[in-house]
Order: sequence, then structure tokens, then C-alpha cells
Amino acid sequence: MATLLLVIIYLAFISLGLPDSLLGVAWPVMQSDIGAPLETAGFLFMTIAGGTIISSLASGKVLRRFGTSKVTFVSVLMTAGALLGFHFAPSIIWLFVCAIPLGLGAGAIDAGLNDYVATHYKAHHMSWLHCFWGVGATLGPIIMAQFISGQNSWRNGYFAISGIQLALAIILFFTLPLWSKVKNNSNITLNGGTEESKSLSYDEEVNEIKPLQIKGVKLALTSFLFYCGVEATVGLWGSSYLVNVKELHAAHAAQWVSFYYAGITIGRFITGFITFKISNLTLIRMGQIIALLGAVLLFLPLPSIFSLVGFVMTGLGLAPIFPCMLHETPTRFGKKHSQTIMGYQMALAYTGSTFLPPLLGFIATHSTIGIFPLCIVVFVAVMLLSSEKLNNLLKKKDLTTRKDTSQQHFNH
Repeated sequence: MATLLLVIIYLAFISLGLPDSLLGVAWPVMQSDIGAPLETAGFLFMTIAGGTIISSLASGKVLRRFGTSKVTFVSVLMTAGALLGFHFAPSIIWLFVCAIPLGLGAGAIDAGLNDYVATHYKAHHMSWLHCFWGVGATLGPIIMAQFISGQNSWRNGYFAISGIQLALAIILFFTLPLWSKVKNNSNITLNGGTEESKSLSYDEEVNEIKPLQIKGVKLALTSFLFYCGVEATVGLWGSSYLVNVKELHAAHAAQWVSFYYAGITIGRFITGFITFKISNLTLIRMGQIIALLGAVLLFLPLPSIFSLVGFVMTGLGLAPIFPCMLHETPTRFGKKHSQTIMGYQMALAYTGSTFLPPLLGFIATHSTIGIFPLCIVVFVAVMLLSSEKLNNLLKKKDLTTRKDTSQQHFNH
């Protein structure tokens, strides 16, 4: 029973990933069809991301009141309706209107399912959960590419994805009783007295600390800002770059961007196995270097096929960075402060994905989309430098602590 529900949750996370990559791959066709400037995609993306942030912040109260199962069902239904709205949208204004429920639905699914899996399932299930987001994000461009190449119709692509979301919503509706059954059979204590007392003592503790004053926190926040900035920017503008600069057909460009998301998905799947052998810090550094090499391949004036290799390398490089940075937080800053700092990191991650892609779009509109690979190189380089500076700072801090401990033992 618990396994069946886990499969349904994985399906719901595929539905979370499906719409995330659609706008970027469809935009080269949408732009000419609607007659909007290039930068409009950035503002649409910002609207979706803004809705995601709002629903994520409000998710705690909503989930406590209605429960994860109902919130997930309504959210998937909401995204299905929003995507259907994209299909019928007669003007750019209606695209912005539909972007709001699309973002609100996505944020509620993300927060609700992460919390549910963390509470009711073992830790390794969380790793695979985020893999299934990548499955959805990879399938989205592939499906859209089929409609762009066959009928040159981005609207039908959105209609097809909307149909998939609706089918998932129907499955969620008929399996609503399963959630409560699994919860009742779970051996994990939920919201018991001990947990409540923990959270109360935690709140008292948080009021006494100022996490931003801890050495290295601001460098960590910078890494998160630019990580999500890179991931979202490549997804949103990669297709436009391939169409306008490399002169690829929009359908081929969409397929190439799907390989980028496939790189992230496969990379995270593999990372789940190799974390037992290689440390988080090494995986973060390796990922950043691979992503930087991929970005450099995009930047160099090489034949188009090297752009495909660059997209795949960038995706593979990005794969381990985000989960490993999150997992490293308690080690870097101590368990006492990790929950507060984790919240700051997620806020900066959303900020990066909300503002950096539209910023590139604004600059590209007043210059050229050819600046895309240069921006990616700069974003990855800043992430790498801030991460390495943080590592060096923590090494010095660790050495100082060891020296102080040795001196105390010597004095005794």
C-alpha cells in the first residue's frame, strides 16, 4: 500500500517537472506567433516563479488545514487548467493571467510532497523523488518538439501536457483514501508531543541567533543564488539561443534542451549511488567544473554539435550541486543553525531562478541573445568562486578550532 502511494507521489513529481521546461523551448515559436518582444518570456517566467514562491511560503498553513493529498490533487488540477489556458490564450495578457495559477499550483505540490515523503518514507526515497522531477522536465521539451516539428503548433503542445496533468489529477482523486490509510499504518510518530516541544524550543532558539553573522553563510547564499540562476537560465533561453544564433529549427532546439534536462536527471540518479564513495564537497566541485566546461563549449565559436555536448555537460555538472549543497548545510554551519540557514538558502535559490533569467532576457532584447553563453560562463564561475572561497574559509576555521583544542589539552 505504501509502495503504491509512493509510485503515485513519483507520478505527481513528474507532473511538477513537465511544465517547468515548456516555456523556454516553445518561446521561439510563441514569440513570432503572438508578436511579443524576446524579453517577454523572462517576465512570464518571473510571474510563474513569483506564484511558486507565494504558494511555498503559504503551504505550511494550507497543508495543515486541508492535508497533503487534497492540496496535491487541487494543485495538479490547477496546473492542468493553467496549461489549458496557455493553449487557448488569445493574447500575451492571457498568458500572464494563466502563469499565476501555474506557479501557485507548482509551489504547493513541491512543498507538500517533499514534506510528506520526508515524514512517511525513508531518506533515500527523497533522492529518487527529485529524479522524477527531472523525468518530467525532460519529457516536456520532447513532447513540445513533436508538436512544433509536426504541426508547428506550440498550442497543441500545451494542450497535450494539460491532458497529461488532468489524467494525473484524476488518478490522485481516486487514490485520496490511500493517503490516510498509509498515514494510519505508518510507524512514524506525527506531530506528537515531543515533536511539538522540539519545535517550541527551536523557535526560542532561533530568536537568539543571527545566522547571517556566521562566517561563510553569505558565500553559501551566493552559491545557491547563482546555481538556480544557471539552471533556470539555460532552460529558459537555451532554445532561443540555438534558434537565433546557431540557426537550428525550433523542434531540434527543443530536443537539444531536453538533453540538458536529461543530463540533470541522469546525473542525479548516478549521484545517489556515488555519494557513499565521494564526499559532498568533491561532488560539488566536480559538478561546478564540468558545468563550467560545458558553458565554455557553448561560448566558443564551434560547430553546432558542440552546443549539444555543451548542454549535456552543463546538465550533468549541475546535477549533484544543489542536493549536495543542501546536505552539507549542517556540516558547514552546525545543526543548531542549519534549519534557519536552509530556509535562507531556499529563498535565495528561488530569487536566482526568478530574477536572473529575466535579466538576461532584458539585456538580450537590447543587444543580442548571443550573450547567452557568456552569461552562463559568468554565472557558473561566480558560483564556483564563492563555493571555493567558502571551503577555504571553513578549512581555516577548522584548523583554528583544532589548534585551540590542542592548546587547551597542552595547558591541562
